This record gives sequence, structure tokens and C-alpha cells, in this order.
Amino acid sequence: MNRFKGEMGLILVSIVWGSGFIATAIGLDYMSTYETLAGRFLVASILLGAFNFRKIRSIGRKTLKRGMILGVFLFTAFVLQTLGLEFTTASKNAFLTAVCVAVVPFIGYLFHKRALVRMDIIRAAVAMSGVGLISLQWSGGVNVGDFLSFLCAFAFALHIFYTGEFTQEEDAITLTMIQMMTAFVLSMTAVAVRGDSLIGQDPGGYLAVLYLGVFSTTICFLVMTISQKYTKPARAAVIMSTESLFAMVFSILILHEAVTIRMIFGALVIFLAIVLPQREEEVVHAKVLEKDAV
Repeated sequence: MNRFKGEMGLILVSIVWGSGFIATAIGLDYMSTYETLAGRFLVASILLGAFNFRKIRSIGRKTLKRGMILGVFLFTAFVLQTLGLEFTTASKNAFLTAVCVAVVPFIGYLFHKRALVRMDIIRAAVAMSGVGLISLQWSGGVNVGDFLSFLCAFAFALHIFYTGEFTQEEDAITLTMIQMMTAFVLSMTAVAVRGDSLIGQDPGGYLAVLYLGVFSTTICFLVMTISQKYTKPARAAVIMSTESLFAMVFSILILHEAVTIRMIFGALVIFLAIVLPQREEEVVHAKVLEKDAV
């Protein structure tokens, strides 16, 4: 797989995640947020465990640790996003969560002393502007929900960055399986603490969770893990910002939401961020990855 196929894989992930907003909305009509999370991670854990059953006994400590780290980041991001929604508007939550696009380039700089690439920052800023045009309807001042949503963005940024780091040395299926199992254990702990249960739910809720578990979780995170081996984390974050674009498209097609000029312009801005020319540093990075993959 070359860089182009890797980036196409990330766009596919964004498309499915965009449709996942609809499935999540349906699932939350029948189940609590933590039940929905536990259900989707349970489905993903079972499927990935079945595909990777023969390798489970040979998983080393380093791989286990890396997968658990990603699982903690993933669960933390989802929980912070959910808690943020309780105190702020959905549009503000969506926009502040998308701040991860801008945060990712700084993770390597802050924690690994890697040089910042100016085009990464420009591309992230342009992508954020497009997301803002699509989703943002700012009202009122900054509140605790906004702060939690920003922390969610930081957690997602850490997940994207370290997925790109770990996948260079680890098997994608094994790494994804461990993080899904970790996220499931943490989700079920939250379900138990709250006194909720996955048993005895409405079939409509189970169908939504099944879709989320198979497509938005198992397939998407597996494709994401594989694809990030062939592109920089900063660029991966920009590409996956198209999730808001596809969520808008599915909302229009399925929920019959109105289309505005601002939404169309926002979509064009996001695509501009993706097609901005790559700098020499990015080309060199891609060649190094392709050489390592041989």
C-alpha cells in the first residue's frame, strides 16, 4: 500500500464515521451513552479477537502496552466528548472536537522535540475553518462543556499521533484489537458504576450498536491503523476532518436537513486543506515509510 491508498483509506473511514452520527443518534434513543460505547467496543473486540485468535498468545508486553495506551486515549476522548455535550451545544462540541486537527502537529513538537512543518499548521488551520463553517453556531460564552470538548480534542490528537507512531512497528489487527478490548473494559466499568446494563435493551438499540461496532469501530479503526502507516499523523488528522463534511451529507440525505451556502463553502474549504501542496519534508517522510515497508 502506498501513500495514496493510505489516504484513500482515511477518507473511507471519514465517510463511514459520518454515517455513524446517524446510527449513534438512533442508538441513543434506546440506550445510554455508556451502554452504546460498551456495546460498540464489545462487538469490535469479539470480531477482532476472532480474526486474531491465533496471535493472542504471542502478543508481547510492548505491543500490549501500546494497544492499551491507544485504548485509554480512545475511551477518554469519547467520554470527554459525551460529557462536553451535556454542558454545551452540539455545534460547539463538534467544532472544538475538530481542534484535534490543529493539535496533532504540536504533539511531536511538545513530547518528542520534532520540528514543526509550516504547511502542516497552515493545512490544519484551513481544515478547522472549513469544519467551523459547516458545524459552528456559536452562542453564549465559554463554559465547562467547551473546556471538556477541547480536552476531548487533545485526547483524539494523542490517539491519532500515537497510532501513527505505533503502527510503524506493530501488526495493525493486533494493535487495534488490544485498544478495542481496553476501551470495552473501561466502558463496561462506567456502565457498572452507573448501574446500567447491556441486557434487555430494545432491538432498535442493538441494531444501531451492531452497525457502530462492525463498521464505525472494527472496520474504521482497523483501516485507520493500517492507513496511518503510510501518511503523517498531521495529514491524517486533516483528512479525517472530512468526517464533519460527510456527517453533513448524510444528515441532508437521511434526515433531510437544509443546505446552506455556508455549509457548501465549508466543504470546499476542507477539500482545499486536503489538496494543498505537500512540502518536501512530507515527501521525504513518505519515501522513508515506503522504504521501511519493503
